[in-house]
Amino acid sequence: MDKHRQLEDYERRAELGGGEARLERQHAAGKLTARERIDLFFDPGTFQELDKLVTHRCRDFGMAEQVVPGDGVVAGRGRVEGRLTYAFAQDFTVFGGSLSETNAAKIVKVMDLAMESGVPVVGLNDSGGARIQEGVLSLGGYADIFLRNTLASGVVPQISAIMGPCAGGAVYSPAITDFTVMVDKTSYMFITGPEVIKTVTLEDVTKEELGGAMTHNTKSGVAHFVVPDDQACLALIRALLGYLPANNLDDAPLGADTDPIDREVLALDDLIPENSNQPYDMRDVIRGIVDQADWLEVHEHFARNILVGFARLGGQSVGIVANQPAHLAGTLDIDASVKAARFVRFCDAFNIPLVTLEDVPGFLPGTNQEFGGIIRHGAKLLFAFAEATVPKVTVVTRKAYGGAYCVMASKHIRTDVNLAWPTAEIAVMGPEGAVNILYRRELEAADDPEALRTEKIVEFKDKLANPFVAAGRGFIDEVIQPRHTRTKLIAALRSLAGKRAKNPPKKHGNIPL
Repeated sequence: MDKHRQLEDYERRAELGGGEARLERQHAAGKLTARERIDLFFDPGTFQELDKLVTHRCRDFGMAEQVVPGDGVVAGRGRVEGRLTYAFAQDFTVFGGSLSETNAAKIVKVMDLAMESGVPVVGLNDSGGARIQEGVLSLGGYADIFLRNTLASGVVPQISAIMGPCAGGAVYSPAITDFTVMVDKTSYMFITGPEVIKTVTLEDVTKEELGGAMTHNTKSGVAHFVVPDDQACLALIRALLGYLPANNLDDAPLGADTDPIDREVLALDDLIPENSNQPYDMRDVIRGIVDQADWLEVHEHFARNILVGFARLGGQSVGIVANQPAHLAGTLDIDASVKAARFVRFCDAFNIPLVTLEDVPGFLPGTNQEFGGIIRHGAKLLFAFAEATVPKVTVVTRKAYGGAYCVMASKHIRTDVNLAWPTAEIAVMGPEGAVNILYRRELEAADDPEALRTEKIVEFKDKLANPFVAAGRGFIDEVIQPRHTRTKLIAALRSLAGKRAKNPPKKHGNIPL
């Protein structure tokens, strides 16, 4: 056969994947094919494929007669909004996307090249797991990938999309990466499937209940985003990459500065309820102050008492951590602490400034929290904020009580600029609890304990539960009108653009995992 025609034949076979029938089944399942996903993800005409003609080496179990060029994964590089990115897409139409020795080598190659080039790597996962016919070779392939995930962590951004099944050892690679996106109804993740669970524990559970997108977005926190379909998944990853630098030595990209820096947000002046026990939605604060009211929330459905996500202020990409008074009064619990700690560490690793919006009455009390290790998990967030060397700016909108005040990026753990609204209450505990402790005997002896309690609460608020005592000590740099929050934040961040802080020389810290 003519060599040119032979090449064309090989490429045609590679692009056909598992064949027309299997491609149709992929579409019937509501999923795009691997190549369709790659084409949709990258800027048009920019994808350069690697190892298109790689084939497996297995000769057992009839595999010698089943050889497909590409071997079940499409891998290479392209551009996303003009920026170089590496990606691989598992092809479920070829041996169920199962991982082989050579298949894994293709993935490892793009990961190594991404590391060497200092650019992000994106994995589009749709696989039945390790290829059984290859035994330990496929398992070794997974371990090779896990090693690269670990070495790349904090060096280049790593994003995983779960766009089909992901089971057994296959789930550990996405778990090591920075962000995981799951497609609703068509993807799932679990270590052991429903059949094994029923055999071992007698529990009867469906794949969706066990490891579906909403399960991992609401209950486990394994996934950071849920999207309705493949197209939305790829669009979200493109948007997420827009907030991130290419690597840990670069600064985050600047967006268009089209929203006036000095824009006053008048609605914020009246946002805080007069009754300090009444909730409000911290998202209203975030949308009010960020550029174009646009922010990308991470972990939206998990630990809803704290908000984390990306936005821009004056064009500058920032990570936002904010207590959410509308859920559990904004208290810190185990899940919220872990969620925020991981996000803070990501931002710190990739030079993304941190903005903290604080309204926290304390840590969530209860035996479940104490027995679950809230001390250890809460310490993760404290460690993350204290360790972070990126520019850090905090705004106390209302409550900042007890140890939670210290944890939420207080001045004492190296936050650069700390601001407060006039409605801020900074104290060891809330006025009601403090008065009950400080004046217990007087209240017991009083003819009208409620009147005395009300009097003492007012006195406590005037003396301690306000921002002015902390400002007088220099722990709050400025008490500001809420309407000026956007302007003040942008000014603070720009003043910190040249910040260079270092932690003591060490191999690494020992975060309380």
